[in-house]
Amino acid sequence: MLQTFDERNRDLIVNVNGKLVHRDEAGVSPFDSVVQGGDAVWEGLRLYDGRIFALDEHLERLEHSAKALAFASIPTREEIVTEIRRTLEANGMTDGVHLRLTLTRGVKITSGMDPRLNQSGCTLIVLAEHKAPVYDKRGLSLITSSIRRFSPDQMDPKIHHNNLIQSIMAKIEANHAGADDALMLDARGFVAETNATHLFIVERGTAENGARRGPDGCFEPVVRTSRTVACPEGVTRRTVIEICDQLEIVREVCDLSLVEFYRADECFCTGTMGELAPVTSIDGRAIGGGGIGPMTERLSTAYSKRVASGGTRVVGAGV
Repeated sequence: MLQTFDERNRDLIVNVNGKLVHRDEAGVSPFDSVVQGGDAVWEGLRLYDGRIFALDEHLERLEHSAKALAFASIPTREEIVTEIRRTLEANGMTDGVHLRLTLTRGVKITSGMDPRLNQSGCTLIVLAEHKAPVYDKRGLSLITSSIRRFSPDQMDPKIHHNNLIQSIMAKIEANHAGADDALMLDARGFVAETNATHLFIVERGTAENGARRGPDGCFEPVVRTSRTVACPEGVTRRTVIEICDQLEIVREVCDLSLVEFYRADECFCTGTMGELAPVTSIDGRAIGGGGIGPMTERLSTAYSKRVASGGTRVVGAGV
């Protein structure tokens, strides 16, 4: 699953602290905290027909992460939305766009890790690309990585920070194994997420797992996902849980072992960049029937309807 270059992105205009420049001319100072130590927070957004889905939720997570890292000054949501709009308008973008927001602690007066060396405020980077959902909807293969996700006593995953070395090392393992992505465990051995997305499984319903009986008297499937002990509070993950509640699908948030994934009837991953995508094999084991399951299709359809009708308009008519 290697992304390819989109020719429409050749002459992108990038926004660095309000300055709109060609992608080949964009840059940050070597004294910026993101260069010095990965000292930054980020969000991924997706634009649908002039609207950004779950914009407030993403900006809230960005703000919370910056507060947790004790950033001295944080741009207001209105200021960030203004720069997003300027970037999209400069590129003539209205649909099928992925945006990456990066907020760094800012430029230091001299190199060093001490945050007191940051005396000029944050650096905000807005990168918007023409990019369709990146995952293959026909099914993904995962391998279990040897790299573990940190627990809250080591580095709380609620901080959506730019230190992505764990994910990169896990992705390297997946690449060498010929898999699409890497499944990552927490320090206790339970499934956390992949190197880039959250994970859900679908199981046959039973009285023990709280399943409901359908009109035919049979138990309906149950959707389960890991607790956010060693993974971020995903916005797409939250949306899928909300959809389950809306559709009266029994869902459970709990610790899940690797074996529970192996024996699941279905598995899918969620994320802003890839939306919902089925996982059809893990560590060489076919999941369910090895294809896209009915619950995955049902939730994917419901998610598509949700993003098509919702979101905050940032470009186009009515702005």
